[in-house]
Amino acid sequence: FVANAQTSKPAEFKFNEETHDFGKVVLGKPVSFDFTYTNQGEQPLIISKAEGSCGCTVPKYTTVPLKKGETGTISVTFNPAGSPMAFTKTITISSNAKTPVKVLYIKGETVAAPSK
Repeated sequence: FVANAQTSKPAEFKFNEETHDFGKVVLGKPVSFDFTYTNQGEQPLIISKAEGSCGCTVPKYTTVPLKKGETGTISVTFNPAGSPMAFTKTITISSNAKTPVKVLYIKGETVAAPSK
């Protein structure tokens, strides 16, 4: 039989939600949303990079290593431009977690500013 090896679980994200629907967003008015997550693993969780799928989607994230049970935030700002249409954007997160690449989604519909 094998002796019980002392292994610790790698860091791992647990997001409150992985998709956020902004609903209707007025063109030219940036909106933001905070994705909150917890480290479910034993190892400290370190995000090395968070990238939006386009220049209109800008993520900011917790840069300090999170110990087990600690929470962090990835704040995503979407700046709607162009013509009114439905959108889905991705935020790709690279880290030392068990799942090293994680993708979050924001979606909604851009609408023209109401005319006065």
